[in-house]
Amino acid sequence: MEPIDHFDRKILGIIQVDCQMKAEAIGDLVGLSASAVQRRLKRMRDSGIITAEIALIDRKVAGNPMTFIAGMEIERENYDALSKFRVWLAKQEHIQQVYYVTGSVDLIAIITARDVGEYDEITANLMSENPQIKRIHTNVVLKDIKLGMFVPVAE
Repeated sequence: MEPIDHFDRKILGIIQVDCQMKAEAIGDLVGLSASAVQRRLKRMRDSGIITAEIALIDRKVAGNPMTFIAGMEIERENYDALSKFRVWLAKQEHIQQVYYVTGSVDLIAIITARDVGEYDEITANLMSENPQIKRIHTNVVLKDIKLGMFVPVAE
């Protein structure tokens, strides 16, 4: 991946807050022409620095108001099954994020669902399709304190 300069860093900070901001407005904020901003954005998209541009929606309006944090334990001798698990995960819309972590569990998943019953169906499916997952520890999110995907861009 190619290095980024201070203009790229400023642009990345801006588009993380509003990815629909016009190149002209970004250019005004960072001191570049609109065409220079467009070229930089294209380069960063093409090189994989910008991995996605999405709309974040209200989970309640979407019909999935509950969030669950699931800590999963993997059978110790079955870590190579993670590649199969990754393929399976790509098809699971309710499982929003999964992290391979240190500590008392091996994986942490952020899962949205309509209610506890739907969450139980999701985890039952997860366990039946992925026998390397031997246990799931669930926390129910009672209230969102902070939501975001903003990544600070170091200068």
